[in-house]
Amino acid sequence: MERLGMVTIGQAPRTDVAPILERYLEGRAELVQAGALDGCTKEEIDTKLKPEPGEYVLTSRLTTGESAVFSREKIQPILQRKIRELEEAGIHQILLLCTGVFPGLKTTTAHLIEPDHIIPPAVKAMAGGRRLGVLVPLREQTDSLLPKYTSVGLNPVFGIASPYRIEEGAYEKAAEKLKDEADLILLDCMGYTEEARERVHRLSGKPVVLSNALMAKLVSEMI
Repeated sequence: MERLGMVTIGQAPRTDVAPILERYLEGRAELVQAGALDGCTKEEIDTKLKPEPGEYVLTSRLTTGESAVFSREKIQPILQRKIRELEEAGIHQILLLCTGVFPGLKTTTAHLIEPDHIIPPAVKAMAGGRRLGVLVPLREQTDSLLPKYTSVGLNPVFGIASPYRIEEGAYEKAAEKLKDEADLILLDCMGYTEEARERVHRLSGKPVVLSNALMAKLVSEMI
């Protein structure tokens, strides 16, 4: 059976997201998971990978169910090593399970599938001139994420609600804002689930695009 590598910037296995990909793979490929933070404790992550002022901020899920916030600049070398390990295991296609931007990631033999290269132009085509709303986990991510949309001619309005932390009223507040300012909503984090999509759709009344489902559908055509 074909193998698809899936590398998360958090910890594997991703029991929240993997079922979405596996559904679209329909048994045609084995999902091989790896995580940049595998083996790390929450305390180690908070101490060693904490974002400094001006660094690109990321968040992901740990196997404990907790979330962690960390710096792209500090996690990227670790992520690169995980990608190399999947290559050395003989995997020829690797999906990066993050919608963030990672300049300079490389492979030698495998094809690396980076969502930030695919989702913005795809969503631009889907929007067709309509206003785009983007839901992200952290407020501090909005400035760093904006360029990946403006580079394809989009100028989205952002809402904030984490898929990893329970924050009372966060989805309701974000959906209320996006309902009035957007015609199409993108959930811009691989941690959002089908339940999150349905919730945002119900609250906003707008069509909602789930990033991991979009990537799963596209990747399934490559297997």
